[in-house]
Amino acid sequence: MAMTVGQGIEEGEQEVMAAINTTPLVDVMLVLLIIFLITIPVVVQNVPLELPKERNVPTQTKPENIVISVNKDGDVFWNMEYMKDSRALFNKLKVVAVQVPQPEIHIRGDSEARYESVGRVVATCQRAAILKIGFITEPPPRSLAGG
Repeated sequence: MAMTVGQGIEEGEQEVMAAINTTPLVDVMLVLLIIFLITIPVVVQNVPLELPKERNVPTQTKPENIVISVNKDGDVFWNMEYMKDSRALFNKLKVVAVQVPQPEIHIRGDSEARYESVGRVVATCQRAAILKIGFITEPPPRSLAGG
């Protein structure tokens, strides 16, 4: 079988066409990489903070825990007993502070209570050397729309 000049050229072209040209793919990837490198620092601009880690652990209610409630008028209640002033609360807290193990104090503050009223209870707990003070809150309502 004699080979003509025309047949050799066609076979050579077919071999070149069979190879994959990756140059456009590399060009596109480099352009995408440059776009991501430029846009990511612009999108992620935050003030550097150390955010608190949320632990979603339900409160274990123990009988020795003490609940102090503050209503919207600033009245303070030890469990269900009304405390007439900070001195009465301090005296009860001093008795509790020496117990081993020391019970936890859970403060329930009305959402309309003044910050001063709740702050006074926290300060009284600190003066009485209470080590564990917690706040009881209600979680925000879950929306049914999934938002």
